[in-house]
Amino acid sequence: MAAGLTAVEVARLLPHRYPFLLVDRVLELEPGRRITAVKNVSVNEPFFPGHFPGYPVMPGVLMVEALAQAAAVCLAAGGDAGRLGLFAGVDGVRFRRQVFPGDTLLLRVEVTRRRGSLVKVAGRALVGEQVAVEAAELSFVLVEGEAGERGGLARDSARVR
Repeated sequence: MAAGLTAVEVARLLPHRYPFLLVDRVLELEPGRRITAVKNVSVNEPFFPGHFPGYPVMPGVLMVEALAQAAAVCLAAGGDAGRLGLFAGVDGVRFRRQVFPGDTLLLRVEVTRRRGSLVKVAGRALVGEQVAVEAAELSFVLVEGEAGERGGLARDSARVR
């Protein structure tokens, strides 16, 4: 296992930016194989005022997205930098615990299969020792392309390799 990555190093590997960057740092990394990362859940997250007023809870889909972003860091560090992982499937996801402001999500993801541009991973996010969400399989298609005018991927340039 390689040493971790700082928030600045994570931002160099991911195209996401605030408010949608959901990986704060990496604790352990085996590039292209597995990762342990952290998402610090702040009371200032932009989704809390509306989810839910008086009972702020992190949306489950954002917990799954945090796992996906951790997987993207793992893949980018393993030689897939410059490629974008687009969701191709989400299977066997179970939500086990609510996540509240002040919680720290520990994101653990492992690459389970890779064939050409298709990558499958399994992951779980924990708060302390309690599983908040587990995903038996998250599937991605890796695409390449030129950056668009607004820093995103230009639709016409996305190509599956």
